[in-house]
Amino acid sequence: MSYLSVNPATGHVLDTVEQISDAGLDEALATAHSAYENDWRHRPAEDRAAVLRAVAAELRSGTGYAGHLTDEVGKLVGEAEAEVDLSASIFEYYADHGEELLAPRPVPESPGSVVYTDPLGVVLAIEPWNFPYYQVARVAAAQLMAGNVVVVKHAESVPRSALALQRLFEVAGAPAGVYTNVFASHEQIGRLIDDPRIVGVALTGSERAGAAVAERAGRNIKKVVLELGGSDPMIVLPDADLGRSVAAALGARLINAGQACNATKRVIVVGRDRADEFLAAVNENLDGLVIGDPADRATGLGPLSSERALETLVEQVRRAQEHGATLLRGGSRIDRPGFYFEPAVLTGVEETNPAFHEEFFGPVFLFFVVESEEEAIALANATPFGLGASVFTEDLDRGGEIARRLESGMVFLNQHAWTSPEVPFGGVKRSGFGRELGEYGFGEFVNHKLVSSAQARVHA
Repeated sequence: MSYLSVNPATGHVLDTVEQISDAGLDEALATAHSAYENDWRHRPAEDRAAVLRAVAAELRSGTGYAGHLTDEVGKLVGEAEAEVDLSASIFEYYADHGEELLAPRPVPESPGSVVYTDPLGVVLAIEPWNFPYYQVARVAAAQLMAGNVVVVKHAESVPRSALALQRLFEVAGAPAGVYTNVFASHEQIGRLIDDPRIVGVALTGSERAGAAVAERAGRNIKKVVLELGGSDPMIVLPDADLGRSVAAALGARLINAGQACNATKRVIVVGRDRADEFLAAVNENLDGLVIGDPADRATGLGPLSSERALETLVEQVRRAQEHGATLLRGGSRIDRPGFYFEPAVLTGVEETNPAFHEEFFGPVFLFFVVESEEEAIALANATPFGLGASVFTEDLDRGGEIARRLESGMVFLNQHAWTSPEVPFGGVKRSGFGRELGEYGFGEFVNHKLVSSAQARVHA
């Protein structure tokens, strides 16, 4: 299996990288395990923090990191720069807060009892193509600060970004084996999961990949954190500011060409009149959307990531129509080089339609109209996914009550889904389990060790 880098804006092949050999993989794992056992875990927290700060500084140095994201993923140049900056912020966050997170915590109700936070070993991270730096940073920054080391298997379509990350850690002064990129096959990853030197697995990807990894890790009694798909609802109440909610829906649905697990995918508007206004505003904005070269700062929407992603989305839209949905606009491939898709709006998607239960990984709006808040909540929860959600209303108390009733890992009031180093990221139901970022992400692959002491016996 080769790792193939293709420019989505042109369809041209940029690079081909060959799969690692079995012997090379064994050597890489041995080096990582040795780095953990003999070096990294023993370093003071401030030394590990210094490496993380150096990683952040190098990311922000402007030496081409954002360019790889535009070239390999088709990410708009501004979005690529934002991802680089966010990734650097995550490394800085854990560098700044690592000592506090690692500090022993006495148990006040149990005198003499203290909980220590210890690393476990080598963590395997299996990461996707849509946010090649950010997804890795979510795992690597926390686990390296904790004293673990990481082996990363990146998506087959982003080898340039994967190599850039490997070099990044080398430039930052990380010892060999602390951060290891492997261009491995699925079969090789399975053998890594079986290996006792791997203590846990973090995966961001599809339901199918998550189920396979969780099953294999479970047979080996290993901790897994899964961040899978999403079909995030946006509930728009009658009192919501129209301009603000429309802008948020467009921003959330079009970021990264709609290829984000926590992007708004279902817009649920309460009230027919309000829904008509909302839909008219969405269409007006889409009419003025500039679709083109992601390297051009005037572009508002770039290509999808691959030919396969484009074909899948076109087929999903076609199948939704076959089962009764109404296509109001778009839904087809744009006749130009590269993998461009015309943004689509689907209405009339009933529960019997396959589209009702699927994730659309691209710029497709599923638009629903309901007559009450109760209907909106029921519809928002009527999905196998539970990653994020948002509620738009001028009444924050009411919005908060609705948020508590939504079956998701994250809810945002009067804003679309966002992410930041200090807040936990993750979902429920088929969107996975476990958390990344913040204190919760830091604690996923550590040993919270209780040490409880009694007064020593005094001998005469």
